[in-house]
Amino acid sequence: MKTIYLLVFTVLLLHCAEQKKETAPIKVSTSSNIKFKEGKVKPFLPELFSQFINVRDFTMSANEKEAYFTLLSPARELSVIIKIQKEGKVWNTPEIASFSGQYTDLEPFLSPDGMRLYFASNRPISKDSTKTKDFDIWYVERSQIDAEWSEPINIGAPVNSELDEFYPSVAQSNNLYFTLIKKELQSEDDIFMSEWKNGTYTEPVRLGEVINTKHAEYNAYVAPDESYLLFGGWRRPDGLGSGDLFMSKRVNGAWQPATNLGEDINGEGMEYCPFVINGTLYFTSRRSHIEQKEMGYSNYDELLSEVNRYDNGASRIYHIDFKDLIRVSD
Repeated sequence: MKTIYLLVFTVLLLHCAEQKKETAPIKVSTSSNIKFKEGKVKPFLPELFSQFINVRDFTMSANEKEAYFTLLSPARELSVIIKIQKEGKVWNTPEIASFSGQYTDLEPFLSPDGMRLYFASNRPISKDSTKTKDFDIWYVERSQIDAEWSEPINIGAPVNSELDEFYPSVAQSNNLYFTLIKKELQSEDDIFMSEWKNGTYTEPVRLGEVINTKHAEYNAYVAPDESYLLFGGWRRPDGLGSGDLFMSKRVNGAWQPATNLGEDINGEGMEYCPFVINGTLYFTSRRSHIEQKEMGYSNYDELLSEVNRYDNGASRIYHIDFKDLIRVSD
């Protein structure tokens, strides 16, 4: 009998150990085996994000305990919103957000109070259908910060239309900024704003020429007080690479001509998806600092280390002290 009890106890112990192993949080630190170029811009959680080939669209709560990002397959057949949560100083194992995983979801954005999360999706409007449609802006909401998210809610007209709406960003006023392409404007992606009035959204208006050009402008982040706007610009005349981050300030209710955020952030690769919280700018970059030696590589391990370095052109999340940057931009 004692032998049976011992066997049962051993099995239970192993089971508990396995469960503990599966749910153990990821301890994030900058390990010496993760290679990247030192500078003002730092990789965000490289121990975590180095395991992914293609990520983008970062948003974080004001207490910096909850964050969401988009995880994509290399060829972008899959696009899923992922949640990470911090307990103490440790980030837990990533998990699929409760509202994502079935359709193409991307570009999560937490409202300033953290009670809503907006995102873009091609999911069907009707619960009785599984047929996907064009991309609309959706949101989930909760009654308190630690509550579960609701079922996704389509933000509806006049914001959503038969066109694709992308990258929602919401100010404290509930004014909504997002990306839209209107063929009649004869331009590429443009940034639009829909004002929140009397409990509803107004017809979206394209922001002026100080922000939008005939080229593509996209991924707009608006400050909670709408004092400035950050956005991506594709091959603009004052660009440093394929896609750069730009900023426009709002003075006396008018947006000022956008300026390039400079070479500390922008490079030859593509920078996009800006988000600011507590004075820190987070953004996605495909920057590459691969070293091309004049005599090439003859050592396999050295070559593999260089190819697999963090800043190797893969889509990664980076961050920089934005307080210093905005002072320089004044």
